[in-house]
Amino acid sequence: MNQEALITVLIIFLARCTDVTMSVFRILMLVKGRKIMAAGLGFFEVMVYILVMNAIMGGGRSLSLPELLAYCSGFAAGNIVGSYLESWLTSGYIMIEIIMTGDAAGKQLADRLHKEGFGATVLNGEGLNGPHLVFNVICRRGDAAYVNKIAREAGGFVFITDLKRVSGGYFRKIKHK
Repeated sequence: MNQEALITVLIIFLARCTDVTMSVFRILMLVKGRKIMAAGLGFFEVMVYILVMNAIMGGGRSLSLPELLAYCSGFAAGNIVGSYLESWLTSGYIMIEIIMTGDAAGKQLADRLHKEGFGATVLNGEGLNGPHLVFNVICRRGDAAYVNKIAREAGGFVFITDLKRVSGGYFRKIKHK
C-alpha cells in the first residue's frame, strides 16, 4: 500500500470514529434530556458523515478493501470512544437499589455504607419470601463499582438506575479505589 492510500485509510478511520463518537454522545444526551446539545452534535455528526462519504464515494468509485475496513473499524471504535467520552464528561449520579433479606445482614450493610460515607435510605418492603430491607443509595457514577461490591458482599440484590438530575442530599467526600 502506498503512502497516499495509507493516509486515505487513516483519514477514513478517524473521520468515521469521530462521527460515531458524536452519534453515541448525541444519543446519550437525548436520553438525559439535553436536547440542544444533542441537536448540535447531530448537526456536526451528519456533516462529518456527508463529507467522508463524498470524499470516498465521490466520482462513483467503490471503496477498496482497506478503505472499507477503515470505515467499519472507525464505526466500531467510535462506539467505544463515545461511551468512554460520555462517562468522562458527564460525571452524573446514579441510584443503587439494594434489596436484602434478614434484619441482621441489613443492619450490617447500613452500618458499612454509612461508615464508608454513603447516604443510604432504608425502607421496609415485602417480598415473595417475607420482609425485606430496601436500600436506596444515590451516589456519583465513579462510586458505583465500590457500592455494588459492598452490596454484593452482603448478599444483596442490586440494580442501578441512571438519574437525570439530583439536588440536595448527602454525598460522601472521600474516594475509594
